Amino acid sequence: MLLPEEDLTCPICCDIFTDPVLLPCSHSFCRSCLKRCWDTGLRECPLCRKKASKASIPSNLALKNVCEAVVQVKRQNSLLDEKMNCSLHGERLKLFCLDDKQPICVVCQASKQHKEHSFSPIEEAVLDCKDDLASSLKILQGKLENLKRIHTTSSSMFKYIKNQALETESVIKSQFEHLHQVLYDEELEMIAAVKTEEEEKIAEMKGKIKELSAEVVSLTDTVSIIQEQLQEDDMILLKNYKSTHDRGSSSMFGSDIMSGLLMDVTKHLSNLKYRVWEKMLDHIDYTPVTLDPNTAHPCLILSDDLTSFHYSKQSGCCPDNPERFHISAEVVGMTALGSGSQHWIVETGSNQDWLLGVASSSVPRNEEIAARPENGFWTLCFRDGEFRAMTSPPTPLMVSVPKQVKVLLDYNKGTVSFFDPADDTLIYTFTHTFTDALFPYFYTQSSQPLRIMPEKILMTMLRQ
Repeated sequence: MLLPEEDLTCPICCDIFTDPVLLPCSHSFCRSCLKRCWDTGLRECPLCRKKASKASIPSNLALKNVCEAVVQVKRQNSLLDEKMNCSLHGERLKLFCLDDKQPICVVCQASKQHKEHSFSPIEEAVLDCKDDLASSLKILQGKLENLKRIHTTSSSMFKYIKNQALETESVIKSQFEHLHQVLYDEELEMIAAVKTEEEEKIAEMKGKIKELSAEVVSLTDTVSIIQEQLQEDDMILLKNYKSTHDRGSSSMFGSDIMSGLLMDVTKHLSNLKYRVWEKMLDHIDYTPVTLDPNTAHPCLILSDDLTSFHYSKQSGCCPDNPERFHISAEVVGMTALGSGSQHWIVETGSNQDWLLGVASSSVPRNEEIAARPENGFWTLCFRDGEFRAMTSPPTPLMVSVPKQVKVLLDYNKGTVSFFDPADDTLIYTFTHTFTDALFPYFYTQSSQPLRIMPEKILMTMLRQ
């Protein structure tokens, strides 16, 4: 318990002791006050006049501690009074302005600044503000935990990005190696065709040379005979004329004997790059929809070309990024669709647990919600042997489950239609006025894969 303030007052300065000292007569003074007295007079107690020794005067530590405690309490009380009083009017702060969110006094309430404002008593305002701050605190703590979780997984995110880059590079190299092999095989085939024609032309040329050599011998003999006949007597020449003339006529050969012997270079070089590209189309697949691996649930295993996937009970190692479906085994296509018409065909095969269709870009990825149109899903579902259109409530489909399903989205018309591509039979059509972008949507909890089928590539020649 603290002593009364008058018992803690220096007799010289009449203020609370500062660094008090204790004289042999048991009187206490501030060290600085006693020094001033002794500097102007005798070294004696200012109260009882008892002389003091010249030895150093000891500090009154007990009194010093008590005085410092009193000063501290007074300072705190002073600060508290400042906090509880209006800085403008010095009045007690008894009201809380609900418009300015500030405590005010009754004088402030009557001022023009707060004329049209609403108020509540300080006690009620404290409770309301505490409730509001507690609610904000809960939200902020949730955000803080989320940020801490993201920060904790950031190191694994770096590792995952590096693995993504390495795997992507590996797939690209593999694809290009395949294309290189196709080009190399085509190059060998074309060169082999050139070599084959070269051998054929050379063989043909050799045959022609052999024929020419025989013709030269025969023609040389004929020339000699005619020359000899021309030297004979006239009567002998006339007698032999018919046979000589016939032999000379039979030795005549056409001027096109060497025609067509050169290689058909045009056949090999004409539109070479185009013909190679045309043949490469037989080795290239085009799928209108590819899967986005950054959205795939950790239990979904995607193929390297991002066109098929299946479910695995063992969760994969992937980061908890916002785009990813965290609760259900879902994945969406890479490209958002916000206009026009597009279709894709999905092979379901022996998969007995799937959903196919489209989903709004606004559907939450971190909570489980029913795949219904009001939640942003327009899908067909096959599960537990039941084939249904996922309306509200689901519509049973009285058709056999196809091995392939064609999804046709016409965004502008507001329709999502499903067909059996085997005979183009309509299975079901959703009608809706779309406002958000849509993504091709897929779900499965089966180890049997779902596969997006490649499309046939058609070429059109444009002539100027």
